[in-house]
Amino acid sequence: MEGENCSSVTEFIFLGITNNTVNKLTLFTMFLLIYLINLLANLGIITLIRMDPQLHTPMYFCLSHLFFCELCYSTAIGPKMLVDLFAKKKSISFHGCALQFLVFCIFADSECLLLAVMAYDQYKVISSPLLYAVSISNRLCSLLMAGVYLVGMADALIHTTLAFLLCFYTQVNELVIFMIFGFIELSTISGVLVSYWRFKAFSTCTSHLAVVAIFQGTMLFMYFRTSSSYSLDQDKITSLFYTLVIPMLNLLIYSL
Repeated sequence: MEGENCSSVTEFIFLGITNNTVNKLTLFTMFLLIYLINLLANLGIITLIRMDPQLHTPMYFCLSHLFFCELCYSTAIGPKMLVDLFAKKKSISFHGCALQFLVFCIFADSECLLLAVMAYDQYKVISSPLLYAVSISNRLCSLLMAGVYLVGMADALIHTTLAFLLCFYTQVNELVIFMIFGFIELSTISGVLVSYWRFKAFSTCTSHLAVVAIFQGTMLFMYFRTSSSYSLDQDKITSLFYTLVIPMLNLLIYSL
């Protein structure tokens, strides 16, 4: 770009997690096992919910979309990471990285919003059980899911555009992340807490609260730390946790 101090980027080089061959083998085995559990269990539960008429309720409808989001964003990251553990050149193309980032953001944002929708669903169950089937209809569930994915896509497109198309995007993108993602996080967490606090339903919704605390707590730690506390090694561990480990934990929590 003439007249601007911009560099042309065609690919990104990953530093990797470790250079130790034994550690690489251990990590590959562990991450492959976790990813396969996520893949098979998520697909299995989604299929079960779709096939069993007794599970065609708003709660299980939301759960199927939750597991779908986790399946998509873990798949956006997991296979590439497994390949790169033993690759000589750990790289990704510019457009490949943009696509990976976009897909991850869409489903991570959608999951944040979906957790708030699930809290609203539980709130209606507790507050008006006799009218629940009328107030939470299939049409309303479909509209809520459409809204969740539309907001997730809009936010992901904004961040991806800023991150990959603007010169010196860092400060602008950080400000947008703080404003938009901060609003999504605070509004969804507030919605969850208010929904349960009004009817003191914390004891009956521990599984959902555990998922909210683990997933959104990790996100808040990742994106709202002070710059002075930044650590590359810490970021690697945190990223692995919410892309691979958290989906498996959520499966265990809801399965129990």
